[in-house]
Amino acid sequence: MAIPKKGARPITVDGVDYRWSVRRKPTYSQGVCHAPLSVAVVHGHEPGSVAVLRMPHAHPSNWMGAPATAVRPAGVARGIRSALRQGWKPGEPGPPFLIDLAPAP
Repeated sequence: MAIPKKGARPITVDGVDYRWSVRRKPTYSQGVCHAPLSVAVVHGHEPGSVAVLRMPHAHPSNWMGAPATAVRPAGVARGIRSALRQGWKPGEPGPPFLIDLAPAP
């Protein structure tokens, strides 16, 4: 699985290049605020698995008017480091690697 290069933002974390993106339109669950915003991250140059970072806030285009926070590169970098610590191997093929950055209820 890959994310398109168009619309993806580059980021370098600890000397390694990655690309990340946020869906323009929310999924139904994100739209009704049952699921948080997700950020997809892939290795910048090698095909491999995708890390899906579940952020601690709502999608900016949610339908409920819930407040949303901008996704900042520093937050994405923290998520990438967390995914790597938990075993994400970005250069190896595999299923999406889910990382929940939202605090537990």
